Amino acid sequence: MRVACIGECMVELTLPRETGGETRVGFAGDTFNAAVYLKRTAPEASVAYVTAVGTDALSEGMVATFAAEALDTGLVERRADRAPGLYAISVDANGERSFTYWRESSAARTLFLPPAQVTPDRLAGFDLVYLSGITVAILTPEGRRALLDFLPGYRSAGGRVSFDSNYRPRLWPDAATARRELAVFWRMTDVALPSIDDEMALWGDRDAAGVLARLRGFGVREGALKRGAEGPVPIGPCGAVPAFPKAERVVDTTAAGDSFNGAYLAAVLRGADEAGRLAAGHAMAAEVIGHPGAIIPRGSPSSG
Repeated sequence: MRVACIGECMVELTLPRETGGETRVGFAGDTFNAAVYLKRTAPEASVAYVTAVGTDALSEGMVATFAAEALDTGLVERRADRAPGLYAISVDANGERSFTYWRESSAARTLFLPPAQVTPDRLAGFDLVYLSGITVAILTPEGRRALLDFLPGYRSAGGRVSFDSNYRPRLWPDAATARRELAVFWRMTDVALPSIDDEMALWGDRDAAGVLARLRGFGVREGALKRGAEGPVPIGPCGAVPAFPKAERVVDTTAAGDSFNGAYLAAVLRGADEAGRLAAGHAMAAEVIGHPGAIIPRGSPSSG
């Protein structure tokens, strides 16, 4: 199986909780995080990360990190006049995080724009394409249109699309625009991986039942609705839904949903039933939130 994950990886600064502590520097981003956990969980799969970076030292370090995670870097666009975006994470005593971003002129925003070596047609050989609402939001209208023009033919040829709306209000001019643009992608989604908080915030759904009804109205028939500590619920048919134990400890909730997505998609690739997919995603997310930062160290129980 070949999977292409499309989006933006950023320079991640994790700020210390206490004065005098160390600031850690890493690389993270929603679809990159998912790609890492997918590859770690299903090392037999070929997972490519599709993005644009600069030619500066941070960009070189970022691409080296992709390679170190065994991700295919053949679809990384290079822009000599751009650099990666950056964000800082602050975490409170309960493990909840807040972010400060510097991403307005990031290289990833030029993805699929000419002159481009990486164009949507180069995704044609992949079995699954994964993207998020952040991917959609950072693309220019021209880049978004290029991707939208490609996807119908890709799906009709047997390719599948997985989508997580990952609604971030600051990336959109207004909620109405976000609803209009994201609805188009929901209608092209084969495997949906939304989070209940994002969906309720954008669409005004009252509860999980309302979210599920709306997604099914878009034509979504497969995937999971993530509900944090309550555990996921299936979007499509499922037998007995497994019990989901709460995480033993919560240090940092960064990448909880992304890691769920990666492990869930790995279970899809391996042919697991819906209950197995849900359990795999929840177990990975529970492990990840027990560590600081988006990408946990290798050798952790669920990290691969």
